[in-house]
Amino acid sequence: MDITPDELLTTTRAVRRRLDLTRPVERDLIEQCIGIAQQAPSGSNKQAWHFVVVTDSAKRAALASLYRKGSESYFSQNSTSAGSDPKREAERKRLRASARFLVDHIHEVPVHVIPCYSGRTEGLSAQAQAATWGSIIPATWSFMLALRARGLGSAFTTFHLSSEEEAAGLLDIPFKEVTQAALIPVAYTKGVAFKPGPRKPFSSMIHWNGW
Repeated sequence: MDITPDELLTTTRAVRRRLDLTRPVERDLIEQCIGIAQQAPSGSNKQAWHFVVVTDSAKRAALASLYRKGSESYFSQNSTSAGSDPKREAERKRLRASARFLVDHIHEVPVHVIPCYSGRTEGLSAQAQAATWGSIIPATWSFMLALRARGLGSAFTTFHLSSEEEAAGLLDIPFKEVTQAALIPVAYTKGVAFKPGPRKPFSSMIHWNGW
């Protein structure tokens, strides 16, 4: 794909409905994108990250079961807020429908990638937790941007983490020593044209020299 850096940053979307569930993804493309993710910054340059790539259909099906279990609390919440803006409410419903689609079809997504970080965050100070997440999430985002530049789509999802220890057992991840950060479904996209997403007014989120 011929895409500028600004286009890449503003059009890399959470892709769910437009994932091509029938097209295999080449191993070397995944490895290229993880190689790019390695160049992301990490706390104290520890580079304590790992990426577990799951292509085995049985293991994807088992992860999908944990993913669906984790989604139950999200979908049990009332999707309508009293007095909310109609446009915002329509956007919320669209996002829930998209999330539901992925829940129903995640076992069909050809590649699941689970970014991990050495160590556990339980009981750590806010500073230490921020350093941990600030190490693995930039690498994960770099991975997702690299996918987009190659015509692949993904989404940062966390439903399976409600059963993180079960997922660790399924994939032989040493649970007591390694934290899973997300489950990234990866597939080619149906079409490559994506637009910037709707956002709140710029003035509502920028603060100069204080709140």
